[in-house]
Amino acid sequence: MTTMPAMHAVVHILKDEGVDVAFGCPGAAILPLYQALETVGGIEHLIVRHEAGATHMADGWARTNGRPGVAIATSGPGGTNFVTGLYTAFADSVPMVCVTGQAVSAKLHQEAFQAVDIVEIVRPVTKRAVQVKEAAQIPWAFREAFRTAREGRPGPVLIDIPVDVARRRIRYDPALDTRLPVPVVAPHPPRVEAALDLLLAAERPLVLAGGGVILSGAADELRELVEYLGVPFQVTLMGKGAVEDDHALHMGTTGIQTSQRYANASFLESDFVLAVGARFGDRHTGADLSVYRGRRSFVHVDVDPSQLGKVFEPDLGIVSDAKLFLAALLAAAKARRAAGAGDGAGDGAGHGRGAQRGAWAARCRELKRTLTRREDFATVPVKAPRVYKEINEIFGADTWFVTAIGLYQIWGGQHQKAHRPRHYQVCGQAGPLGWEVPAAIGVKKALQGMGRGAEEVVGVVGDYGFQFTVEELAVAAQYDVPFVLIMLNNTYLGLIRQASAGYGMNYQVDVHYDETGTDHVKLMEAYGCSGRRVTDPGEIRPAIEWARKEAVATSRPVLVEIMIEREADTPHGPDIDAVRESEPVPERRRTTGAGALALGGDA
Repeated sequence: MTTMPAMHAVVHILKDEGVDVAFGCPGAAILPLYQALETVGGIEHLIVRHEAGATHMADGWARTNGRPGVAIATSGPGGTNFVTGLYTAFADSVPMVCVTGQAVSAKLHQEAFQAVDIVEIVRPVTKRAVQVKEAAQIPWAFREAFRTAREGRPGPVLIDIPVDVARRRIRYDPALDTRLPVPVVAPHPPRVEAALDLLLAAERPLVLAGGGVILSGAADELRELVEYLGVPFQVTLMGKGAVEDDHALHMGTTGIQTSQRYANASFLESDFVLAVGARFGDRHTGADLSVYRGRRSFVHVDVDPSQLGKVFEPDLGIVSDAKLFLAALLAAAKARRAAGAGDGAGDGAGHGRGAQRGAWAARCRELKRTLTRREDFATVPVKAPRVYKEINEIFGADTWFVTAIGLYQIWGGQHQKAHRPRHYQVCGQAGPLGWEVPAAIGVKKALQGMGRGAEEVVGVVGDYGFQFTVEELAVAAQYDVPFVLIMLNNTYLGLIRQASAGYGMNYQVDVHYDETGTDHVKLMEAYGCSGRRVTDPGEIRPAIEWARKEAVATSRPVLVEIMIEREADTPHGPDIDAVRESEPVPERRRTTGAGALALGGDA
């Protein structure tokens, strides 16, 4: 069999696994891999300005096309700078394969220069972390890494390679190699039937679609199921975009922050929830699980068995891929109709549940029509909801959005519409500041690799987080990666300022200085990019339209910096029945459904 440098085999495997671009930063301990990337060819490489940027770029790339993204770093601080990005991908179920160089094997126990046990450091935030000690194991380590990253609940894998191992030659023939199979978990048929029994017996059911629905490519199955049965559905923050927000049965997102008034109201009135690919995060459920659970019954479907019962015990748990489960549930419902045993028109026992569910769907539509929040503000300084009104009206359904953590993430979850799977990308659980700029680069590179490079990418950012990874603008400028950035600038750590009120303080959260603080337009210009500052709501649309054209003309990022009111709050609260509104809303009293309550300015 042919022999070749071990790192040449790695490049062949990366290409076979669908990798067309890698993100990283060379260093002495990882140079054998960089030599192979240059010699073998076929994989584009973007040199980042910080290793965290590499992981976030690989993250955005993977969220866009569903394939494991690749980030590369050297030993020591190169690897430790990966930790936040690995945690982000692990928390949000994003497949990645990250590669780190390592000091010479014989020196690892001697505290050699930049020798650190990166495997043990990252083990809690990866699906698998391994150091390759024998060169002959390298092909299998990488094949297993890609399989692990893809199978079940996706996530990141790290491979650490001592430089002496990386320099060796091995027996390897790419023509004789292939990907390892990735098993897909199908649901147990009796549990599918049991889930259908519970759904059809409910008077006020909801389907809850989490990020797992998007990851498994189950959007079509979700749509067909809810339309066939006429059942209203909601999405979690990570499931946003699974089906367009404007769908007649779409009831938004329940939660204590990134939620809608009508979503929380309809959830509180429901008596049954079928949760598919959702993990019941605390920003969704609220602090008091007794409020969230109420008297409603739950079916929880997840591909990861460890998720079932982790937050609370469901009435029925099902281990399954989301796509296969939804397809099986729909088939079971259709089979009952064909057999005359009842389906969406009844429960099979003659109790008229179908008519009750029709009334329930109408009730949900009424809640969605009436329990809204205002967006048409014309005041100066700009109110944040007005920004999202403009975003919703300007950008089409095919636009790709990235956004991270802060008040703007909450406003976005409350106001921004999403229409396509994977087109609304948000770092949901980890919430790292600065994720958007590198993630946008990853999204754009993935689209280019898919032959869809003309599709727009937009990052919605805050002023503070923007500066965490502002250096990655240089990467976008160097490699001609265009996208639009829309900044909501309050010169505050706004979310922490709002949280600080509970401690009776406003301490060390104000980042304002001089007249307007940091001049982000000049920062853009320093990196060879461009931007405009907006202070009046009437200027938002013209500035965004200019930015869209400028990004195309320059092939670089373009910023629209919108100065919003400095101490604005977002609606949120401790529990889904206690979300306090930050702006006045029309009062309306709920008079139907179990446990009627007032829905007014503090609902």
